[in-house]
Amino acid sequence: MKKDAIKKAAKILQAGGLVVFPTETVYGLGAVATNDTAIAHLYELKGRPLFNPLIAHVNSLSMAEKYVQMTPIARRLIDAFWPGPLTFVLKKKELCLISYLGTCRIKHFSC
Repeated sequence: MKKDAIKKAAKILQAGGLVVFPTETVYGLGAVATNDTAIAHLYELKGRPLFNPLIAHVNSLSMAEKYVQMTPIARRLIDAFWPGPLTFVLKKKELCLISYLGTCRIKHFSC
């Protein structure tokens, strides 16, 4: 059952849709972080202020390194606590594909 639900959620996300998923404390509403349209829909549906950035979930260090400038302290924390829930605030790489909408930055303007 769980595998079927994950496959269904993956198809919805790949098609640009949104899914609800459990976290350690609350339920989250998720979209693919690189899909501008899906991110805009998420903000609209939640009524989330555009100045409030989103969390982008990753499944590995190599995935995180595609998008952000990894710091030495972040690497040490990852080594100590992954797998497990851990949130970082890191600078995006210059050519990062994560939606500007989700980071609270729009090309040349910041919120």
